[in-house]
Amino acid sequence: MTVRLSKPWRPFDHATVATLTGHLGVYELGNTAGDVLYIGAAGGRSRFGLKGQLMDRLAADLDGACCFRVEVNMAYHSRRIELLEIYLNDHGQLPIYNTDVDESRLGRVRPG
Repeated sequence: MTVRLSKPWRPFDHATVATLTGHLGVYELGNTAGDVLYIGAAGGRSRFGLKGQLMDRLAADLDGACCFRVEVNMAYHSRRIELLEIYLNDHGQLPIYNTDVDESRLGRVRPG
């Protein structure tokens, strides 16, 4: 198992998102090149879990977001932070739409 989210990308449209369940977990939104544009989570206060969060993101119409992938995970908050830290380590900056995250509060990944 990898620490990066490695599930296949799925089309980011109403029909595909409607097939999701109300589980808690994390998700990534991507563009046609497979670049991650946003890393989010569906937590205990999310209406309808992953399905609701992704429906909200569809309504926000994030430019370039055409695909998504999810991971059902009860430790959604910690997992989202982990994914953000890995992304920051790999790219030197956060995904373009993660403007809600204070980069200085994230840990740094050290080579093993």
